[in-house]
Amino acid sequence: MPEGLIVKALSGYYYVQKPEGGTPVQCRGRGIFKKRGESPLVGDRVVYSETENGEGSVEEILPRKSELIRPQIANADLAVLVFSVVRPELNLILLDKFLVHTEFARMDALLVLTKMDRIPEGEEGEKIRRTVEIARSLYSSIGYQVILTSAHEGQGLEELRTALAGHINMLAGQSGVGKSSLVNSLVPGLKLETNEISVKLGRGKHTTRHVELIPMAGGGFMADTPGFSQLDFGELGIDEIGSCFREFRELSGQCKFRGCTHTHEPHCAVQNAKERGEIAESRYQNYVSFLAEWKEIKRRY
Repeated sequence: MPEGLIVKALSGYYYVQKPEGGTPVQCRGRGIFKKRGESPLVGDRVVYSETENGEGSVEEILPRKSELIRPQIANADLAVLVFSVVRPELNLILLDKFLVHTEFARMDALLVLTKMDRIPEGEEGEKIRRTVEIARSLYSSIGYQVILTSAHEGQGLEELRTALAGHINMLAGQSGVGKSSLVNSLVPGLKLETNEISVKLGRGKHTTRHVELIPMAGGGFMADTPGFSQLDFGELGIDEIGSCFREFRELSGQCKFRGCTHTHEPHCAVQNAKERGEIAESRYQNYVSFLAEWKEIKRRY
């Protein structure tokens, strides 16, 4: 039986792309997946069979290299985390939360800051630019590539195309940050629905309704995913949260106690590095906040 890649899942159907390209085959999943508690995901490489009417059935899910829970996508090897610098404002707490889940899924991350052309003039604009530069410097120092973009003016798009080439890229970010506008700029001829920020609510409307892999001109795929504004840590443990901060992970082996939470234990390498200014205060405080959130989830359930 042939193998293919699920490029879209919608209304109970899985659309499987053949290696040679062409129109994806519309498939149903076998009932055995439900019995096993499994579900095919966009990004899954699968074995499928074709029926006489031109449709098909997903017979087997091949081993996954990575898997994200929210948004649900398999085998993406680069998470493209999109955050706007204005409307909505840059939110480093949410950015760090995204990075924790990305690191937990064993994926690399590329940080894209959008709407650079929307920064106003004057004192307010200068404040935003300083915030952007601090964020760019901080996350670059940790080891993440940071690209500043404007979909309308074309700023940073060539650098972004180069970074995305050859990957299955998972595009994610808060609603209203301009993900669809960015994809429309990167993929000529594609016209994803876009919406401006709701002035009353201060957040974007969801313009993407499902996960879909979009072929990239330079090779590989872009996964345009539904916008979302919150993530929880129900599937993570204490050790995992600490290991999902790259700069903590490199130091944790030097802590005196195995399983150190980096909050109160003596001779903690992470706390010592923070005191020396080698770990950003914002990153450490976000870690402490996430840890408390995880403990609260654990207490409730």
